[in-house]
Amino acid sequence: MSWSSDDIYLFNQGTLFRAYENMGAHPAEGGGVQFSVWVPGAKSIRVAGSFNGWNSEEYYLEPLGRSGIWTLHVPSAKCGDQYKYFITTDEGETFAKADPYGFAAQLRPETASVVCSLAGYEWSDSKWIEDRAHSDSFKKPMNIYEIHLGSWRNPYTRVPGENEPVINFLPESAEGCEDKSPEDSTVFMNYRDIADQLVPYVCSMGYTHIELLPVAEHPFDGSWGYQVTGYYAPTARYGSPQDFMYLVDKCHSAGIGVIMDWVPGHFCRDAHGLGRFNGHKLYEKKDHKEWGTYIFDLGRPEVKSFLLSNAHYWLNMYHIDGIRVDGVSSMLYMNYGVNDPREKVFNKNGGEEDLDAIKFVQDFNNMVGKEFKGVFTVAEESTAWPLVTYPPSDGGLGFHYKWNMGWMNDTLRYFSVNFPWRGDNHNLLTFSMMYAFSENFILPFSHDEVVHGKCSLIGRMPGDYEQQFAGLKVLAMYQICHPGAKLSFMGNEFGQFIEWRYYEPLEWFLLDYDSHRVHHEFIKTLNRTFLDTPALWKDNFGWDGFRWIDADNHNQSILSFVRIDPDSEAIAVCFFNMSTIEFDNYSIGVPEYGIYREILSTAEVRFGGSGHTNDNEIKSSAKAMHGMDQSISIHVPPLSGMIFTLQKKLKRPAVKKTPARKKKDTK
Repeated sequence: MSWSSDDIYLFNQGTLFRAYENMGAHPAEGGGVQFSVWVPGAKSIRVAGSFNGWNSEEYYLEPLGRSGIWTLHVPSAKCGDQYKYFITTDEGETFAKADPYGFAAQLRPETASVVCSLAGYEWSDSKWIEDRAHSDSFKKPMNIYEIHLGSWRNPYTRVPGENEPVINFLPESAEGCEDKSPEDSTVFMNYRDIADQLVPYVCSMGYTHIELLPVAEHPFDGSWGYQVTGYYAPTARYGSPQDFMYLVDKCHSAGIGVIMDWVPGHFCRDAHGLGRFNGHKLYEKKDHKEWGTYIFDLGRPEVKSFLLSNAHYWLNMYHIDGIRVDGVSSMLYMNYGVNDPREKVFNKNGGEEDLDAIKFVQDFNNMVGKEFKGVFTVAEESTAWPLVTYPPSDGGLGFHYKWNMGWMNDTLRYFSVNFPWRGDNHNLLTFSMMYAFSENFILPFSHDEVVHGKCSLIGRMPGDYEQQFAGLKVLAMYQICHPGAKLSFMGNEFGQFIEWRYYEPLEWFLLDYDSHRVHHEFIKTLNRTFLDTPALWKDNFGWDGFRWIDADNHNQSILSFVRIDPDSEAIAVCFFNMSTIEFDNYSIGVPEYGIYREILSTAEVRFGGSGHTNDNEIKSSAKAMHGMDQSISIHVPPLSGMIFTLQKKLKRPAVKKTPARKKKDTK
């Protein structure tokens, strides 16, 4: 496409949302490729690649006025060619750069961009997109499976199938795999092969969404994708852009939403990337003190156009359903990671809030809401910044959801405490309800919680082997029952003991062992119970969907509450015993008089439990308790979680009144 004066104006104003339609390398209708790149202040720009033997003196780009945009049609270039821009500054320095808007890139360690057409893939998710535009994610169940595509599995991994315990799979597309050992961590599966295995697995497990660690091109495997060089290129580790489209399309055909991690706060310093793109600070504002990266200059209009267009690109070209913005706190605070008071800077009002970043985030969320109905955004914001999920018109940032890092930290800290001392830490569980509805929260047990010496989730559980698995089941049920959407990282579902390692697949072989296998089965059943019980998700973001039963039993380390479907008035009673003590005939108040049934217990034999469950229907009694007019009496196994639902309402028996005695007439 050719540049119009309006496009150039909007790009320089920071309000062009489709810059990718002109920027980058576009195969032309009559042959050849049209190249465009933004490099203000350059003396000259050349493009070279496999189409001309990498002769950097042949093709000189022409500037478009004073816009900073340079462009050229190269008749010999075609799809599949590798290329770079060779930039000469006024100071006489020349260096080679990958294309900031490149739609594809070479597989690391190579660093060139690749000419690529995004046409040719026939999507089959039109009904999904249409339904999404008319749906309300707040009124639907959300249980997210977070994955890192490179280590979920590799071609040699044994993964459970729907109807068989394990399978061996080696995709034909993994060229050269036969010559590598199973320990070779550089063997990756193609996006299509991943889709054909991942989607049935996610469906069978009862998850509603997957969240992908960043798939944009990045040079270092160990960054997990969070230090990007190719913002517009799905990483070549797993295949082509069309292969990635297949993965998203396959998810949609199975009713699975796709969330993508996005990193607009900072980028890596690799020489071929965005850093010092014209020999000076261009995309960057300053160094990131804590992460050793560059911080985007979000006040520069052309950088805003680059990033806003990038978000638009993933949503438009790849049909992504949600964008989770990484490191929002590092964007909002001007002195994030700055410890030396002498290095601190302040905004024009004397505060430490980054006003440019706030405006960028608001513009991003406004753009998504206007352009993509039904798509949602998520903030990984780890501080108490106010109004994260409130509209910009009300002074908020405009996100739909926020990760609840406070809940995550308090919950994992509590579950790490040994049993005798849990009573003294009971407030770690109850405090979350003091702010649970101040934002629209997602409850995350993410990749960040199973790395860097933090231990796996099961590794945090105290007690012996059986108690660790029991505790992990209680933790999972507590997350499912607590108000808020849910997220859990791969491997949590079968109790992987070692921390996550990005360079090797999950330890799926653990499913050959009973404890891991039955835990895996429990998570599948728990997820299905969640989907089948609207009271657990119909109102995740307000007090109409929650009521305490007993929040204060710290002496016995017991917690109980009710989840409510406001539409049908269906209820689920959620009960948790965090101690190793068993209780019989334990009474709790319930909100309705009627017949209750235990629909799921962590103590069931099929999940490796004791089998001391409540198998019979339970009729409430007229005994008032916990501020309610009726109660039920249940058996409470040690270290357990239980969910009860009201099966049938009954008419509460009338209270018999004792006739008043007549007084004797003493006259």
